[in-house]
Amino acid sequence: MSIPFWCVFISALLIYVARMPVAKAMKEQGGYNNHLPRQQQAQLTGFGARALAAHQNSIEAFILFAVGVLMAHTTQTAGWLIDSLAIIFVIARILYLLCYWGDLAWQRSLVWVVGLVCSLLLMISPTFKTVLL
Repeated sequence: MSIPFWCVFISALLIYVARMPVAKAMKEQGGYNNHLPRQQQAQLTGFGARALAAHQNSIEAFILFAVGVLMAHTTQTAGWLIDSLAIIFVIARILYLLCYWGDLAWQRSLVWVVGLVCSLLLMISPTFKTVLL
């Protein structure tokens, strides 16, 4: 399996890593309400609310990244830049979670932009295919 595909796999796992603190925060709020979890999540504050937002953003970011990797793959665009963009995306998403959980707002926004740029560059990578090989 290629490096970008491994990065897609890791990014998918990060969605659930981001979800773990949400479940913990819900438990601390009087127990996990499995009947109405979204209603309970809407009442989270502080760390729990940030963890939920980080989880939701992880889902949103994953979609663009996966599409970018698939666009590069289906057009047979490969090389050091594609691999680098995929790795940088994963690192940015890990830092994003840590910043969100730690309430580091401007740092979180900065690494979010880095991840977004990686996804967008992956999407347009077929246009600069000759540079990548």
